[in-house]
Amino acid sequence: MAGSEYAALIAMSTVRHPYFARYYARLSLRMEPEIGRYRRRLLAGLRGRVIEIGAGNGLNFGHYPPAVDQVYAVEPEPRLRALAVARADEVDAEVEVVDGVADELPADDASFDAAVLSLVLCSVPDQATALAEVRRVLRPDGELRFFEHVRADTAGLRRVQRALDATIYPRLAGGCHLNRDTAAAIEEAGFAVESIEPLRVPDTRISLPATPHILGIARPS
Repeated sequence: MAGSEYAALIAMSTVRHPYFARYYARLSLRMEPEIGRYRRRLLAGLRGRVIEIGAGNGLNFGHYPPAVDQVYAVEPEPRLRALAVARADEVDAEVEVVDGVADELPADDASFDAAVLSLVLCSVPDQATALAEVRRVLRPDGELRFFEHVRADTAGLRRVQRALDATIYPRLAGGCHLNRDTAAAIEEAGFAVESIEPLRVPDTRISLPATPHILGIARPS
């Protein structure tokens, strides 16, 4: 990517987390051997026009199936968006990467067959607003695919998550919050959850604050 193109991407940005973006770009590549299998499951069977919200550095792009006509990838952080643009050039899927935020998506009403939320609802300012935008841009018969880290099931780990959320974690992790009941937020936003699977990522003996995840499918109800 030419320097002028990269500078243009930086200039358009609305959300800036430069230190976290550098760290996340490196960490996500190291974790891809494990996370990649969940990305494939997340995207399996999709078709038509898909909006991916919070595309990060574009690691989902290589997992979209051939039946997907276009991926419209929204990413507000400039360094991650630049990496996503570069990755879009390396994959078979047709991907358009754009600047935008989850609570005001740059897309028309009812214009997508599916929406993908992958490790993003932890960091949006307001889950209800973001999910209302997802409903707005989805067709009435569309589907939402989600893969998110969420509130823990155990009281002890939830206390740790709350303490981290109230202190340093969001500042260090690009606005990420650990203690969000994302499954409930999806249902409260007017989606009917068709399937949901609790996961441990990474799947180790010791659960860390960001270990609990969910993977699932929902549709506008």
